[in-house]
Parts: sequence; structure tokens; C-alpha cells
Amino acid sequence: MKVLVIGSGAREHALCRSLSLDPAVTALHCAPGNAGIADVAELHPVDALDGAAVAGLATELGAALVIVGPEAPLVAGVADAVREAGIPCFGPSKEAARLEGSKAFAKDVMAGAGVPTARSYVCTTPEEVDAALDAFGAPYVVKDDGLAAGKGVVVTGDVEQAREHALACGRVVIEEFLDGPEVSLFAVTDGETVVPLRPAQDFKRALDGDEGPNTGGMGAYSPLPWADPKLVDEVQETVLQPTVDELRRRGTPFSGLLYAGLAITSRGVRVIEFNARFGDPETQVVLARLQTPLAGLLLAAANGTLADLPPLRWSDDAAVTVVIASHNYPGTPRTGDPIEGLADVADQDAPDAYVLHAGTRRDGDAVVSAGGRVLSVTATGADLAQARERAYAAVGRVRLDGSQHRTDIAEQAARGGAA
Repeated sequence: MKVLVIGSGAREHALCRSLSLDPAVTALHCAPGNAGIADVAELHPVDALDGAAVAGLATELGAALVIVGPEAPLVAGVADAVREAGIPCFGPSKEAARLEGSKAFAKDVMAGAGVPTARSYVCTTPEEVDAALDAFGAPYVVKDDGLAAGKGVVVTGDVEQAREHALACGRVVIEEFLDGPEVSLFAVTDGETVVPLRPAQDFKRALDGDEGPNTGGMGAYSPLPWADPKLVDEVQETVLQPTVDELRRRGTPFSGLLYAGLAITSRGVRVIEFNARFGDPETQVVLARLQTPLAGLLLAAANGTLADLPPLRWSDDAAVTVVIASHNYPGTPRTGDPIEGLADVADQDAPDAYVLHAGTRRDGDAVVSAGGRVLSVTATGADLAQARERAYAAVGRVRLDGSQHRTDIAEQAARGGAA
């Protein structure tokens, strides 16, 4: 089949890499893509937020499946436009994507579905903000109600910083702090059947030891050797299936990728947030372990036939991703710097380690930085220790002036810890 992937980040590169290895995929296209994706897919210029343009491109290419990667096009209704053109699309409708597009909507759905989550208040005035901060106390958790590219959440012990963020956002969700390690669990769903993938853990803070500002994610690993073996079954029963059932009951069925961000608290599993698409950088490690061909799985979700698929097959290997970010990320990043060493990784580390591009572009014969998170260096190994070793060896070959990366991704987990 011909497949079109929409997006330009490392998540889309991971999707395209897996699709390029799928024998059922006869032609692979990506719009707009990046310098790395160009090695495995044909690139097309498109405004990813323009549903008519995306649907037109898919029609022109004769695509049998469109996969919408990022959240912003989903919230803008791009998947609806593709489906209206008669083309199967992996990604929720505009209405269902509100699960990520509005934290307040997600809280309302969770309440209706009986899904365990943090107690919270939706605030729109300074008085409401002050009352909510006072009610919960430190540490304060303040979330922009809308999309913020992974940077809309502030967790701080400083009440003034929390208040400043809340007032800058306008409409916010302020909630109780959830203790315990965090887990990302993806599930593919057609609106009825829910097929969970393997859990992963990501690292949101910019600096080692979980210091520094929140980012879109600085690394990830899978599996989680410290997690309860029954975790996926429990989350399927108490979170994923009830949420999908509740959205269908409301007349807004959710078809696509449901991402549950979870806290394993002293009182049990609690949902931190939902996303309506594959997470970045967790996708990089989850897909590195998935052995079932990807295109058939996503097409079944788009066509409503997930119940007919056999169980997913997984590698026993571990996977680790380390993000290389540009100078000053997550502030205003410096771009246009040449990236060297990519060929060295391909020559010396493949197939156990490889580089997925996030913020890159071609400048003549060179590949240069074009965003905050620039590369996702991903490696597999017999266990987390070996995967870490391979990932960081590959990171060491990449040269990007002023770049930064965390040195402790999966370190505690490789030693038997929980983070």
C-alpha cells in the first residue's frame, strides 16, 4: 500500500523508519518531513494544518493510508478532511482530539468514565487561580488548558512562579501533585477495540537529575523492569477502555493513538494527562521493540477492524533514546548549525544504534539544525545497560556546536531503580 505520513519530527521519522521496513508498504511519502526522513520516504511540501491541502496531496498520491503525527493538525481537524476525501486515516477527529487539545475537556471525560486522575480546578480569573493554589499547596502543578508543544506545564514549589504561569495562560487547570514514577502507555484503537503497546518512560526535564525546565522530552526507554507485570492490563481495564467507551457514548468516537501519561502513586495508578497521538521521544523506543508490521496495525485502526488482528509481537530487547538538543533549548533555540558524524553512526553503530531526525534540514550538501530538539539517537540491546551503552556511544560520534543532551537517560532503571 501507499502510505502518507504527516509531520516533520523524530516521531514521524520513527514512524517512517518502521513503515519502510514493512513489506506491505510499496511507497512511502511524508509531508513536510525533514532531512533524515528523506532517506526513507519521498518528501512533499504541505501546510500540515491545512486539511484540504493534506487531503488533496493524499488523493493525488493515491494513498491507501494517511497517518497524522503531530497534535496540532489533529486538533485542527486534518484527519476529518482526509476521511471526508474517502481515504483511511490514522488519527482522531477534531472533536475527539480535544482530549489533548483541552485539559479541561479531558478531565470532564475522565470524570464521566470513572478514570482515576488528580483532583483539579479549571481557572480563568486571578481569584480562582489563587484559591486553587491555596487549596492544593506545594508542589504546584499548573497546566495550560490548550496545546503548548509539551511546554505548557509548570511544576514548582514557588507559588509566585506558579501564579505567573497561570495568569500568562489565561485558562488553566491547577491540580494536586501526583507522587511516584511516571509511565507513558500508548494504545491503538478503532473507537471500540483497544490494543495497548508496551510502556515506556520519558524524561521531561532539560538537565541531569531531573533538574532544569520542562521540555518536550530529552530521552526515553523501554521496557520498565521495575514496573508491575500487570500494569498494562490494569491500565487497559481502568483507563484506556473506559475512556474510549466514554467518548463513543458521547458521540465522538476516538480512533487513532490514545496516549496515557500515568503516575504510579502511593495510592495507585493515576492519569496525569492524555495525548491524542504518538508521544515523542517514547515512540522511538516503543517502535524499536515492535515486531508486528506497523502499516497493517494502523490501517486496521483506521478501518475499524482491530478486533480481527492477532496479538502484537514484541522483541525482548531493550531500547533507549537520547535526545540531542540545540543551544538554549527549551528557550529560543539556535538553528542553522551544521551536524557532523551522522555517517559515522551509520557506518559503525548500525543496526544496533541509529539516528532519527527531529529539527533538521538540508543546506546544500550539509544537514543543519532547524529546531530545539534536533536528533533522537536510538539504540537497542539485550538489556537497558547494553542499549544505554550503545546509544551514548553513538551520541558521542555526533558533532553539533553548542548542543546539549542528558547523560542519565535510563541510568537508574538499568541499575534496577524506578526512574
